[in-house]
Parts: sequence; C-alpha cells; structure tokens
Amino acid sequence: MNTQQKQKTEQLTDAFLIFNELSQNLSVSYQGLEEQVAKLHGELAFAHSERLKTLEEKEKLASRLEKILAALPAGVIVLDADGKVVDCNAVATDFLAEPLIGQDWFVVVARSLIPVVGNPHERRLTNGKRVNMTISREVACNAPDSGQIVLLSDVSEMRNLQDMLNQQKQLSAMGEMVASMAHQVRTPLATAILYASQMSSPALDNKKRLRFSQKILERLHYLERQVNDMLIFAKDGRLAMETFSLAELLNHLREAVKEYTDSGGIDLQIINEAQDDAMLGNENALRGALLNLLNNAVDAVGQSGYIQISVVQLDSFKLRIVIKDDGPGIEQELYQRIFEPFFTTKTHGTGLGLAVVDSVVRAHGGHVQVESVLGQGAVFSLVLPCINQAFSLPSGSHAGAWEPESSKLQAERFES
Repeated sequence: MNTQQKQKTEQLTDAFLIFNELSQNLSVSYQGLEEQVAKLHGELAFAHSERLKTLEEKEKLASRLEKILAALPAGVIVLDADGKVVDCNAVATDFLAEPLIGQDWFVVVARSLIPVVGNPHERRLTNGKRVNMTISREVACNAPDSGQIVLLSDVSEMRNLQDMLNQQKQLSAMGEMVASMAHQVRTPLATAILYASQMSSPALDNKKRLRFSQKILERLHYLERQVNDMLIFAKDGRLAMETFSLAELLNHLREAVKEYTDSGGIDLQIINEAQDDAMLGNENALRGALLNLLNNAVDAVGQSGYIQISVVQLDSFKLRIVIKDDGPGIEQELYQRIFEPFFTTKTHGTGLGLAVVDSVVRAHGGHVQVESVLGQGAVFSLVLPCINQAFSLPSGSHAGAWEPESSKLQAERFES
C-alpha cells in the first residue's frame, strides 16, 4: 500500500468518526426534543383540563346566578351604554310589561313608571304598586360594553305599614294633644266668660267696659291660635295650596303684634327684599306658623326689645324668611327638641307652636332651622320654595290649584 492510499484511508476513517460523533449528538438532541415535546404535551393537556374545569365552574356559577336572579323579589334591568335594555329578570317583566329587551330605558320609564311626588327615588307602577328605583353604573364606565343596572324593589307593603304606623302615631299624638289642650283652653275660656259676665253690669263705666272687651278679645285670639295649631297639627301637612300676596301676609303679621309695638317697648322691623309678590301655598297656615315664631320672640324680649322679620328671594322659586330677636337666646342642646310636639320650656303651653311651624314649612316643601347664642337672641330661618309653583308637594299634601311638574323637571330628577 502506497502512501497515497494510506492517506485516503486515514481521511475516510476520520470522516466516519466525525459522522459517528454527529450521529450521536443528533440522537441525543432528538431524544431531548422528544422529552421536551412530551413535557409540552403534558402541560398542554393539563392546561386544557384546567380550562375545561374553569369553564365548567363558570357555567355552574352562571346557572346559579341566573337562578338567584330569577328568584329575586326585585326587578333587575341591565342597560347598555346607549341606555337600551339588554337583559332583565322575570320580576322586571312583571313590573314593566313587554316589550322590554331592546327598548330605550326612558321610553320604558315614561310608559310604566309614574313619578311619586316628594320622593325622587320612588315610582308608581300602572297597577298601583310603589317601587324604589336604584341605578348603579358599572365600574368600567369608559369601556365599549359599559352600561347601567337598574334595581326595582317593591316597597308597597312597607309604605302601607309606614302609613299605618304614622296614623297610629298621629292618633296617639292627637289624644295627648286633646288632654293638653283641655287645660290650655279652659283657663282663657273661663277668664273670657268672667269678663263677659261683667259687661252687662250697669255699674261698669265705659273705660272698664273697653278694658274688659279688650281682655275678652285677647283671650279669644289666644284660643283661636290654640285651635288653629291643633287643626294644622291634626292635618299632618295636608294643606290646600292657593295663590296669595307676600306683602299682604307681612302686613297681617305687622297688625297682629301692633298692640306690642304701639306701646313703644318693642321695635318690630319688617324688611322685604323679594322681587316676586305672588306666592303659592296656604296663607293661613303660613301666617299661623309665623305668628307662632313672632309670639315666641315677643315672649323672649319681654317688655322691650328688637324683633326683625326679613324676606330674601334666593332664586326664581325659593324664599328665605328670617325672624330674629335680641332676647336671652336658646340653649344649644334644645335645638333638636324644640320642634318636637308637646315639648315646651314654658310653664304654660301646649308645646305645639314650633311643631306646627316645622309641619307647615315641610308641607310647603321647605325646611326650618334655628341658630342662637345665649344672651344674644335667637334666629329662626325658613326656606320656602313657594314662588312660581316650582316645588313638589310631599306625599299626602293636597295640591288644590297646583300644576304638576313638567316632564323636563321629572327627567332632571330621574337623571340626578
């Protein structure tokens, strides 16, 4: 064998060695790849199994939620971002009737939900039931699939029970009022009878006869105020509303305390800064309530003092009437109690005066508050939305000539 053949043999041997080494490496790599594929196949099978379990659990949860939704005593309506009904339960369908799905919510509201005067959160169904309406916005309010959920809860039975309870409380309070009024009426009535019995005496001169007649008239006015307070309290805010003049109301107040102001001891100032004079409300009830505050102010200042009645127009439909005096003031711990029926700090009195004030103001859709500093007098502030027929009467009030709210006001209340 020559040298050239030996070299070829060595090269061929080296090539076979390299080939064997590469084959071994390839075999090892293939085995590793098989192991990796087997591992990935196992992980994929596990993930698929977990996914199936998750889907099964979600299906069970969806089924459970669907059953709960169907069993709820409340109506549930789901709205999309455009305000259209996309889903609802059977109770909602029973409340609002068909069609619902795909309908615009405001169309459904106008068709099946009647606003309840004085309560923006309640609606009356066409069958007479009352429902509480709650609207909750979904968390992802900026997402394309965002929307709202409307919950309608039947509160008819609760309202009936509440009305019965209020009626029982009112009857109980009226019984207590009658018992209290017996003494309050008997004393001035006996005094008036005593003075009247002396009027026919021939020995009575004109001066005493005039004084006796004034005393009788004073006692009769007192009885009239007590009876008016009793009647207003018994009505529990059910007042007939009519138009009246604010200026005339203030003039009546001025005349009512004229006997105190003419003596020079009490300085009464009436400041009317309201632009409108035509009001809508119950003038007699408002006059009685304001007279109760005025009489309290007169009692507070005593023989001499300062009383101011100021009227300010807050906007196109609200007034603020403020009555302040420079009397001894009211202790702060009494603020929350002075408007309670039959609560009084006087030795003689029914405790109905301020309770009637609160009842009358609430019947007109307003509110009253008191501020006082001991030694610096008291300030009673009444906010009354009684201009331009702009306020809503509470439930139970009689509107009389009252015009219903416009549909625009109803829509604004619903949106708020």
